[in-house]
Amino acid sequence: MARFSVVGLLLLIVAPVRAGLYYSGEQQAELPSQWRGFLLDHRALRMIGIAPANLPPTLLREQYQEAAAKLVALSKQRALTADEAADLGALHVRLGEPVKAVEVLRAAQRKFPEHFHVVANLGTAWQVQGNLEEAARVLRDAVALAPAVNKPFEEAHLKLVQSRQKDRTGLDDVFGVRYTAERTKLPANAAAIVQQLALWLPADGRLLWQLGEIANAHGDVRTAANILDGCVGEFAMGAAELRQHRKFFREAADEIAKLPDSEHEKFRGDLKTRSVRPLLRKLDRTLLPAVRPDGVNAVPWLVVAETSVGRGFKPKYHSYLDDLDGKQVSLTGFMYPVGTDMTDVSVFMLIEYPIGCWFCETPDPTGIVFVSLGKGKTTGLKKGIVKVEGTLKLNRDDPEQYLYTIQNATVGEPD
Repeated sequence: MARFSVVGLLLLIVAPVRAGLYYSGEQQAELPSQWRGFLLDHRALRMIGIAPANLPPTLLREQYQEAAAKLVALSKQRALTADEAADLGALHVRLGEPVKAVEVLRAAQRKFPEHFHVVANLGTAWQVQGNLEEAARVLRDAVALAPAVNKPFEEAHLKLVQSRQKDRTGLDDVFGVRYTAERTKLPANAAAIVQQLALWLPADGRLLWQLGEIANAHGDVRTAANILDGCVGEFAMGAAELRQHRKFFREAADEIAKLPDSEHEKFRGDLKTRSVRPLLRKLDRTLLPAVRPDGVNAVPWLVVAETSVGRGFKPKYHSYLDDLDGKQVSLTGFMYPVGTDMTDVSVFMLIEYPIGCWFCETPDPTGIVFVSLGKGKTTGLKKGIVKVEGTLKLNRDDPEQYLYTIQNATVGEPD
């Protein structure tokens, strides 16, 4: 499969950086991450900034709201330190409140003009608010203040903003070369660099576009097609160049889909990843609802994802999930068949997000919930998101079975 085109980034950083937005509550694995894991966390970060109508906020959004509220309350008792102000500004940016972020960070910059995190976060807040002129002005100061490990990225961030002052719609031309036909002309860590940028600016569709081009350059045209599908479908991007590339990638991906599953492995691409998912986080149980012994308990996928499995099949579940063992739960997700029957099934798998090719994108065992309907009941597989209710059973000793089962389940529409 010929590689199409890719954004060329003339930027070399040996170590991973924490750049663009600095919040002490976020920890990150070494990049690049596997594409599926990256896209899951990228989406999770983007959803922090969205307050969906008629739907409860995501657990992460609730956690960020709680953290911001604590700092706001603290600010009414005493002046925030520079680190606290930087955190509060970053939280406002994450929550989709750039005006509040600018207000907090401008005051902090006047008080702490040489605090790197305050200045860098202010530059990002101006950018998210849409004021590229102020963003560029502040990011010049951030470049001057940046430690050596951060300086190359801050310089690239500044160039990104400056380029967008000239072109607000096209594929970014920040690093000297927009396209190259050969991946070997790219710096070895191009994917890691753009993943980092996109994680700190998850609502920025043009950065996602760049990542699609990079995925294709590494020989993974299916991921490239999926990413550009997201640019058009979720970000509503309409650039002619983007749609042309999307069409090319999608046609190539569809040709691969016609091949036997056993041949799909050769089209995974050659990106050498360093982590499964980029975000490292510990779930704060105090923010989870109390377990209701006699009611239905909604389970966030974040709790499910906390499961780890040691050698010799020794699963370790989050304490909250332990407490739900044997109780009624509900979980929203996407159905996937256990066999070939799609219309009359009594069992199926439930996963957090839809996938295109099970052979290529199989979730980790910790990300699959086995669902068994009540005796004599069947259902058809649905393409969209569903809500499953039933009794949760955790598997503690059988490596041949699924880690989690929801028994006597019913399938319905999400709330």
